[in-house]
Amino acid sequence: MLVMRRWRANILPHRAATALVTTGPFAWSRNPIYLANGLLLLGLGGLFDNAWFFVAAPVAAFATDRLAIRREERHLTALFGPAWSAYADRVDRWFGRRMPSQSP
Repeated sequence: MLVMRRWRANILPHRAATALVTTGPFAWSRNPIYLANGLLLLGLGGLFDNAWFFVAAPVAAFATDRLAIRREERHLTALFGPAWSAYADRVDRWFGRRMPSQSP
């Protein structure tokens, strides 16, 4: 949230994006807040020794992907065009940086 604030990016999911944030945790995940929510569920499962949290984490991730992330990505594509596409090619949706493709 601090990185988004630094970029003056809107943090409210029901409002239009105001900046394409690609630094900080966004350099490793296109959705670090959603990723943190999933990790929190897994951590709570371990803390409370409750298997339901471990079941809820992938279910919540799937629902978030279908109900929020895909819609947000369409919005970002329309708003930021080639800059978004380059970023999406470089950083995975959930976690990880991609290696640049090399031509033989």
